Amino acid sequence: MGKKKIIKKTEEEVLKETNELETAINKAATKKKSGSKKMENGRVYINTSYNNTFLTVTDKQGNVVTWGSAGSLGFSGPKKATPFAASKVVGIITERLKKIGLLNIDIIIKGVGAGRDSAIRALANQGFNILSIKDVTPIPHNGPRPPKARRI
Repeated sequence: MGKKKIIKKTEEEVLKETNELETAINKAATKKKSGSKKMENGRVYINTSYNNTFLTVTDKQGNVVTWGSAGSLGFSGPKKATPFAASKVVGIITERLKKIGLLNIDIIIKGVGAGRDSAIRALANQGFNILSIKDVTPIPHNGPRPPKARRI
C-alpha cells in the first residue's frame, strides 16, 4: 500500500463548501413534503372478510394515500372481524385523513364480514361527505362444474 494523500484546503474553499451545504439544507427544509399534499376527493376501499377488516384510501387516480387493518391495530384472532375493530380502524384512518384535508369520499365495499355496516357508519359520523357507496362483492353466478354422476 502506498502513501495516503492528504489534501489541504484553503480557508476560502472550506467557507465556500460550508455555504453551499447550508444553502442546500435550507432549500430542503423549505420544500413541502410530497406526501403531505392537500386533496379534497378520494376513494375509501373497505374489504371485510370473516377474519379481518381492511381500509385503503386512494386518490382519484388510484394511488394509495393511507391504509389500515384491524390486525395492524393489534386485534388478534376472531376479534379482528368484529364491528368494534372496524370502527377503530376507521378512527385511525380518519386521523390521518384530517391532516391531508380529505372531505369528499366515494366508498367501495367488498366482502361479507361483520364490519361492513359499522365501517360505513363510522365514516359517516366522522364528518365526511359520502358521494357514493358501491358494493363490489363478487357473487358466484353458476358455481363450479358438478362432479360426474356416480355409477354403481
